[in-house]
Amino acid sequence: MKIKLFGMAGDIVGSPTISLPASTVDGIKNVAALKAYLYKTYPRLGELSSMAIAVNKSYASEDTSLEPLDEIALIPPVSGG
Repeated sequence: MKIKLFGMAGDIVGSPTISLPASTVDGIKNVAALKAYLYKTYPRLGELSSMAIAVNKSYASEDTSLEPLDEIALIPPVSGG
């Protein structure tokens, strides 16, 4: 499973992408489980006040199911003027 990280999420992790091994992917069945894994593995991601997750280019809810070949993106809050 590949995850694209945008903005501060990529800065926190230190990379614009994360590749999860198949053994890890087997235990991640939905967005809530993915978030739990990411916050445990990269605790500083929890510092983001809110973070959207997109699955196959559509915003996803916590109960959205995940498949190993899904395109996943972490989208942190942005500000601007």
